[in-house]
Formats: sequence, C-alpha cells, structure tokens
Amino acid sequence: MATVTVLGSGIMATALAWPLTDNGHEVRLVGTHLDRDIIDSIKETGVHPNLDLKVPEGVRAYQLEEAEEAFEGAQVAMSGVNSFGVHWAGERFASLLKPGMMVIAVTKGMEADDEGNLRILPEVLASEVPEDLRNQVSWSAITGPAIAGEVAVRHETCVVFTGRDADVLEKLAETFRTDYYHVWTSTDFVGCEVCAAVKNCYAFGGGFMEGLLDKEGKSEAKYRRYNYGAALFGQATRELGQWMELLGGDPDTPNGLPGVGDMFVTTMGGRNVKAGRFVGAGVPFSEVQNERMKGVTLEGVAAIRVIGGALVRLAERGVVGPEDFPLMRHLYAVVVLDEPLNMPWQKFFGGEPQKREQERTEV
Repeated sequence: MATVTVLGSGIMATALAWPLTDNGHEVRLVGTHLDRDIIDSIKETGVHPNLDLKVPEGVRAYQLEEAEEAFEGAQVAMSGVNSFGVHWAGERFASLLKPGMMVIAVTKGMEADDEGNLRILPEVLASEVPEDLRNQVSWSAITGPAIAGEVAVRHETCVVFTGRDADVLEKLAETFRTDYYHVWTSTDFVGCEVCAAVKNCYAFGGGFMEGLLDKEGKSEAKYRRYNYGAALFGQATRELGQWMELLGGDPDTPNGLPGVGDMFVTTMGGRNVKAGRFVGAGVPFSEVQNERMKGVTLEGVAAIRVIGGALVRLAERGVVGPEDFPLMRHLYAVVVLDEPLNMPWQKFFGGEPQKREQERTEV
C-alpha cells in the first residue's frame, strides 16, 4: 500500500482518490488557503461540496497548517492546484518533499518569458524547489481526457502519465490503474504537456457555434452549426501538430489521448466553453470577464493570454511566420484585444486555395 499526499483539494485532485483508494492506497488531501471550506466539509461530513459526493474511505483531509504531518511518510506527492497557483505550490513543495518521492501534477498550462519562450508547468513547479532536492525526486504529470466527476463515479477513463523516467511512470501507473481508470505512459513530457495546455485554449472556441445560434435566435433550431465546430476542431488539431514542431514534442502525440482526445472532451462543456458561447453570441470578451462571468476562474482564457502573447513575441523575433497558428492568434485577439469574433477561415489549413489564387491574380 502506498501513501499519496495531494496538495490542493480541487475536483480533479480529489476525484483521483477513487482509483487510488480502490487499489488500497491511503490518500491524504491537503487544502490550500483557498480550500478551507472544502476541507472542513470533508472532515465534518465526508462530502466534497464541489463534486457533491462523499469521498471514499481511506481519504484523510488536512488543512494547510497540517501539511507537514500529511506529507510525512508519503511515497507520492500530487500537485492539484490550478495554473494560477503553480509557483505557490512549488514553494510549499520545497519544504514538504523528501528525497525519493514521486511527484505528479494535474495542472495544465504553460508559462512564457519576456521573449516568448514557453515552459511547461511541471518545470515551473520544479523550479521553486532547491536544486539538490529537485534532483532527488521525480517529476511527472497526468494528461488526457478526464472529467473529474466521471472519474469519481468510476466511468471508463483513459489517460496518459508523462515524464522523463519510464520506470517511475510505470510505478505511478500501477498505483493508479484500475478496471475503469486506464493509464498509458509516455516519455514525451514536453509534447504531452504542451497538448494539455493548448487544448484548453482551443476549447474556448468550442462555445462559439452555440453562441452564434443564440445570436441568430436559433438556439432551438433543427440545423445546428456542427460544420463550424468541426472546422475549428480540425484547424486546432493542425495547430497542435505545429506546436510539436515548434517546441520539440513528438509529432504523434497530438493524435492520441493528450491531444485530440483531451481537446474533444474539453470542448464538450465547462466554464471556458460557456465563456466562448457568450463571445459567439456577440458579447465582447471584456464584458464576459467583467460582468457575465465575473470572478469565475477561466484557465483556458489564461492560457490564451500566455500562449497567444508568446506567439506575438515569437513572430516579432521571426521564430514563427505570419501564416502560423491563425486560430490561436484570433483567440488572442478576441480575449486580449477585445476584438469581435471574425473567424479567419481563409488562413486555415495552410490557406484556402481559391483565396491564394485570387491573391496571385491581384498581384
């Protein structure tokens, strides 16, 4: 039996307690300073209020000031904070991790420096830990399509554990793997994590097609806008491949669970899709953020700001061309520049052939 200590008691970090406890492992759930009500609820009633489920037997809840006790003797440490808390989590890990621990993260996103160079979040997490200790623990992450509530009710789920140490990944996979939580492993750490980050950006566009119907007063229409959504999904898939080429991921990674698989489930719903639906209906994003969804955490939107902003700087440096990543660039224009939705179809899929011929004729 292993002891798994989780920093952060969000819905995904907590949902993973089900496969872990089904395998006989002990789970210690440590709340952040923002999770006090969640931990109190679990301690008093056993119910995670956001999942609206009673956590399994074998889960113990700890407030943040009890973290040292919770990490004592653990073999696996999980980072369950969102992308906004990665630096904070790394600072906590600096005093909580012990040599030999296996660290695994569920957080999705990337960080960019002033020149547009992008870094995956597990590397950001690790960077806050002193180098000597950092090199005595392993760093891995969970990617792929997994809705937390479905994991918690034991629906079939297929994911990829990724990191640079294949032996560690297999140990972790065996710790989590059940007859409903299926785990593959990949040492394409960069590729899997980049897919996990950028698919959240493209999922924001998943709401556009329903929003356009709202705008037209056709929310109940027989004929939907699936053609529109499929084209966006196709271009997003193409751009996933371009990200691999740019950042050094395996070109096959976007074709599996970390790429199109995860992007599919993320575009099916959630807060980012809801925000995209407002934009599709003609609401400027500034109004969506400041009025319609004020106070709501939108990790996909945050990723658009970071990744889209990095693209601007990379283009200025000549690292990417003006024709690259047209969908991501437009998402950035909508979110950061507050531009109206005006999909650049003619730039998709390498450029619309007829449009290119017209441009040559005009020249």
